[in-house]
Amino acid sequence: MSNKEKFISLLHSTKREGVSNIISALEGKGFFEAPASTKFHLSEEGGLLQHSINVCEIALKIRKSIIEMDESLLELLPEDSVVIAALLHDVCKADIYKKSIKRQKNSSGVWIDAPGYDVEYSNFPLGHGEKSVIMILRSGFELTDDEIIAIRWHMHAWDLPFQSYEAKSNLNAAKELSPLLTLIQTADGLSSAIIERTKK
Repeated sequence: MSNKEKFISLLHSTKREGVSNIISALEGKGFFEAPASTKFHLSEEGGLLQHSINVCEIALKIRKSIIEMDESLLELLPEDSVVIAALLHDVCKADIYKKSIKRQKNSSGVWIDAPGYDVEYSNFPLGHGEKSVIMILRSGFELTDDEIIAIRWHMHAWDLPFQSYEAKSNLNAAKELSPLLTLIQTADGLSSAIIERTKK
């Protein structure tokens, strides 16, 4: 099964209405071909798709483990919400990367031209998590409040220095309300910083 087929199968497994809408929207934005970053984790064609699947698989494994420790969390972490928030948390990146040529040193220390990516935010300059939420909702795919909170605030530490006092207060309230947020933040961090770490 290809990564695209796996992604689509996971989304359909939630039994939610509008899955076809969000898939069409993502195809139109280039989600399935986009990298996950310009030079950090999975800076390669299809990297964003791989990252989304990685986050989903890690989140589902963590969910299973913590529910075994405390069964009351089953109600707070429904599997369909975990899948949706994990797979769709970074859809904002679908249209921001443009192929370019970069100068870099090869293994012998010689400077060469190598394919890479630049970032272009002008298509819809609206931030990160909030842009993902809006793109998803505009496609006709509905999200629960918990899913909106988890996707909106998943950047946490990376986004926080740029936020106002009011935004920081909202984040603190979101963390209290939504265990799903902490699960997605954790899975995202584990995926990008450990599973997908760049080998220098």
